Amino acid sequence: MSRRLRLAPLLCALTACVLPGGAPDPSAPPSAAAPAEGPATLYRGATVMTAAGPTLESADVLVVGSEIAGVGTGLDVPEGAVVVDARDRWITPGLIDVHSHMGVYPVPSVRAHADGNEATAPFRPEVRAAESFWPQDPALRRAVAGGITTIHVLPGSANVVGGQGVTLRLVPGLSAEAMRFGDAPVTMKMACGENPKRVYGTRRKSAPSTRMGEVAMLRQRLENARYYSPDKDKAVDYGKQALRGVVDGEILIQNHCYRADEMLLRLEVFSEFDITPRAFHHAIEAYKIRDDLAEAGVGAAVWVDWWGSKMEMLDAVPENAALLDEVGVRVALHSDSPYDVQRMNQQAAKALAAGLRAGLRVDRDRAIRWVTANPAWLLGIQDRTGTLEPGRDADLVIWSADPFSVYSRADVVVIRGQRVYDRAHPELFPPSDFDLGIGVEP
Repeated sequence: MSRRLRLAPLLCALTACVLPGGAPDPSAPPSAAAPAEGPATLYRGATVMTAAGPTLESADVLVVGSEIAGVGTGLDVPEGAVVVDARDRWITPGLIDVHSHMGVYPVPSVRAHADGNEATAPFRPEVRAAESFWPQDPALRRAVAGGITTIHVLPGSANVVGGQGVTLRLVPGLSAEAMRFGDAPVTMKMACGENPKRVYGTRRKSAPSTRMGEVAMLRQRLENARYYSPDKDKAVDYGKQALRGVVDGEILIQNHCYRADEMLLRLEVFSEFDITPRAFHHAIEAYKIRDDLAEAGVGAAVWVDWWGSKMEMLDAVPENAALLDEVGVRVALHSDSPYDVQRMNQQAAKALAAGLRAGLRVDRDRAIRWVTANPAWLLGIQDRTGTLEPGRDADLVIWSADPFSVYSRADVVVIRGQRVYDRAHPELFPPSDFDLGIGVEP
């Protein structure tokens, strides 16, 4: 026999989905631990955007434990399952922000919290964003309320090589390690153009002051790393070891870059070492070289309408994402902000609208991938999350209405089968001390 819940006003007992027998304790906060084996949950009758194919009307999503077990219409109800009536609701995969500085530049933005740039040398491949990350950043909770389930936290862009990024699930945790996304690949943040020039150009004689200096330094350090072997040295050089991982293709390159010519130049340099960057981030002028990026198999993480704050950002167009998507570039939208991350669904709607106004061949089912499946690929976790398919982790969002509407809200957010946010029950998600006096709750 199944148990049936009506999703109106909202899900009152979702934790029953993963607890064997009995009703949940409504005062207990969601657990960050892996879900226990137990009754399944069937979300019945929603509009489902799978990000793996066309939108399904009056469809079901079956979650068993931490995984999605089925997606379709008229799914059978497993014995003992909780059935959630999701009519008039929309379900999407959990949203992914592929470029975040939450936790390393937390709110409130004060000097004491500024831990994103190790601006002591232009090459710092050994530093790790995870070791600056503050898990009590109030912005994290607000991101979850916006439907975000996974973030990629990067060092800043002060350096030619700024350090290693980390992919995190937005589950409660007291350390980055407790929130780490399983076996997600390590990434390496690189930057080109104005930022490293501005930070180091007048400070250090040994640091680059021009774009050609940045490229020369990058090429030489990669060449040195190619021949690095910890077995031959008395002590491990963690910087060279990390760069060796880049050269060997084990660490994914995430390259901050704006101008088309600089992105092409970076592709040339990387090709000298038989490596390919996973993605260019910000990529304001990526639309100018979209065929080159598609041929190289390089992704792009872009804004919708940020532009003009410096010279290399002047030639932006709001159709950038749609233009890239049209030729097969894996394009993802990113926030780079503790505020825009709260409305990534609306960012996708804006980017889609810009493409449609320009007559480009894009549609809603492709646009939802810009904040789900494509960022998952950029991070190397596409086999785990980003789409609603059997076998994927049960990372999903139940929306009050069409997620591309400004009136839609994330009602419930689920990560690996566990409820981590429920708009109808704020008492389960009390603000931290650091929220007090900062702003209005989402």
